[in-house]
Amino acid sequence: MLTLLRLLEDGRFHSGQAIGDALCISRNAVWKQVQRLESELGIALNRVRGRGYQLASPLVLLNDAVLRDKGLSDIWPFHIYESVDSTSAEATRLVAKGVEPPFLVLSERQTSGRGRRGRIWQSPFGVNVYSSLVLRVQKGARQLEGLSLVVGLAVMRALRASGLDDAGLKWPNDILVGGKKIAGILLELTGDPADVCHVVVGVGVNVNMANAEGIEQPWTSMKLELQRMVDRNEFVCVLSRQLHEHLSRHAELGFAAFQEEWESNHLWQGREVMLASGTQRIEGMVLGIDRVGALRLSVGGVEQRFSGGEISLRLRDDRRA
Repeated sequence: MLTLLRLLEDGRFHSGQAIGDALCISRNAVWKQVQRLESELGIALNRVRGRGYQLASPLVLLNDAVLRDKGLSDIWPFHIYESVDSTSAEATRLVAKGVEPPFLVLSERQTSGRGRRGRIWQSPFGVNVYSSLVLRVQKGARQLEGLSLVVGLAVMRALRASGLDDAGLKWPNDILVGGKKIAGILLELTGDPADVCHVVVGVGVNVNMANAEGIEQPWTSMKLELQRMVDRNEFVCVLSRQLHEHLSRHAELGFAAFQEEWESNHLWQGREVMLASGTQRIEGMVLGIDRVGALRLSVGGVEQRFSGGEISLRLRDDRRA
C-alpha cells in the first residue's frame, strides 16, 4: 500500500494499467489495493473512468532519503514505520532489543496513540507528525527536572520557525495556537531514575490534519493556521534541530536556565485557573513556575506549588474535567 501511495503522492491521475505496470501486479490487484487504502488507512481517492485514481487530498509522506538529504541523520539515527501501535511503545521495544540511544522513531500513523492522563491521541495516516525520541539519562533524576517543559519550548520554537508566530505554551506540556491545542508531549521512563535510565520523549504535532472526530478539546493544525500544506519531512528536521539544541543546553545547565524564557511564553501567565488532580479541585492565579518546572499558583493569597503527571489545568471559566 505504501508503494501505491508514493505513486499517487504527486496528486495526478494514474490509470489502473499504469499502476499495475509500475507495481508489477494485475489491474484486479490494483483495485484490491485501492480498497485497502480506503478501508484500512482511511485514504480517500477520486476514481474517474478513463483516467484512473487520484488522491482526494494532497499527501506528503515521510521519506527516508529526503530526511537524510535534509540532515536528520546528522542529528540522530531515525526509524520510519508505516504503522505502529505507538511510537513510544516501539521506541521502548527497540531499547529492549539493544538499540543505542539517542534515536528517533517516526510513523505514518499510530493505532493506539497515547496522550496524557490515558487519553487517546488521534493519529490518522500520513497527515501529522508522530515521533518519539529516546535519550539515555546517566546523572539521575535531577537531569529530568523540567525536561517536558524544555521539550515544549523546542516544539514551540519549531512551530514559530515554520510560520506560526503566535504559538505558545500551556503548563505542563501543551502547545497552543489561538487557544487551540496543536501539539502535545508525553515523557515515559524506563530503568532506574536514580542511576542510568532511558527517557522516551513522545511528541505529537497536528500538521496537515483538517478534520477529526472524538477530540475532547479545541484543536488546530499547521495547515489550518497557515492555509497551506506543510512538508512533514521539512518540519521533522526543523523540530529535531530545535530539540537537539534545547536538550543539549538542558543537560549542561539544567532547567533553571530556561525558567524565564518559559514563563515569558506561557499563555496563561497571570490567569485565573482551575487545577484538577484526581478528585481534588483547586482554583488560583498562575504566578509562574519554579526552578524545577513546578507550577506556582496563588491560592487564596498563598503561594502553592504543584508538579506531577496526573494534573490537568483549565482556565477557571472552562469547567471541563
